Amino acid sequence: MTKNDLINEVAESAKVSKKVAGEAVTAVFAAIENALAKGDKVQLVGFGSFEVRTRAARMGKNPQTKEPLEIPEKKVPVFHAGKGLKDKVC
Repeated sequence: MTKNDLINEVAESAKVSKKVAGEAVTAVFAAIENALAKGDKVQLVGFGSFEVRTRAARMGKNPQTKEPLEIPEKKVPVFHAGKGLKDKVC
């Protein structure tokens, strides 16, 4: 499902125009992105939670030269499905 597919689904189920649904979907995504950028955790009960974790620095290999190289620590977004979503999918 693409963002446009999601907008179409929201517009149809909420009985609003695609423009209004698009603005709503974009606003939800922006709110989640802003919260994660501040380091906050976003919990949507029954759906899941988003959080930012720090991936530790580690040693890796350049696949072309096989030389070892250090991969620096990095912050990555993580999503954990909630019970409601797991039950619906499984």
